[in-house]
Amino acid sequence: MEVIAVANQKGGCGKTTTTVNLAAYLALRGSHVLLIDLDPQGSSTTHLGIDKDNLPKNMNEVMMERAKLEDIIIPTTVNGLEIAPTNNDLVEADAVLTSKVGREKRLRKKVQGLNGYDYVIIDTPPALGNMTLNALVASDKVIVPVQVEFFAVEGLKTLIRMLDELDELGYQPKRRYLLTMCDNRRKITEEVSTKIRGLLGDAVFKVVIPENVRLVEAPAQGQPICLYDPFCSGALSYKDLADEVAA
Repeated sequence: MEVIAVANQKGGCGKTTTTVNLAAYLALRGSHVLLIDLDPQGSSTTHLGIDKDNLPKNMNEVMMERAKLEDIIIPTTVNGLEIAPTNNDLVEADAVLTSKVGREKRLRKKVQGLNGYDYVIIDTPPALGNMTLNALVASDKVIVPVQVEFFAVEGLKTLIRMLDELDELGYQPKRRYLLTMCDNRRKITEEVSTKIRGLLGDAVFKVVIPENVRLVEAPAQGQPICLYDPFCSGALSYKDLADEVAA
């Protein structure tokens, strides 16, 4: 089982879009996949067509140790993909964990107790708080979506610093970077892409995710892109990403 966190403290970089669509395409490859929604906004939950306001239990109960992770998992419309959903209740756990010893290992212990999954993909909030910390500590790999824009590299520094600190504590998820929202009609796209690849080398995925309106529309329909429009450029790119991750 491989555990992958998708993280970036910068909002609007395609983090949830990447989490949902990577998980869906890994499932379509025949893998058994669990998506853990660790963002209090519950965007991954909504993206998969689940009413986050009417959940009997969610990740808040798990992180508060009032429920087992296995007890809140529900199926999705994608065969082989299940989700541990969440909603704004998770704000409680984020606040309470601040005062707890070993707070960074709470999710790790629960994920290690899972059986039967090939991949666990974790969506994180756009902040470097307790939920993101738990996701990184629990993971074998972290995928950082990087929106191709002028301030992209500047925004990476804080997250990389956090990962460096975790390395020193013995938590060393492999780092991979994904270029998102690429518009090849703009000169800045090529300039920033070249700069990021120059700085991070082979840690940057070969595939890039284009700016694509169908990716923007899919969450409103409660569907991953593989169901909403499997032949659009965004869908084909996320399929390639899943292939690259699996390889």
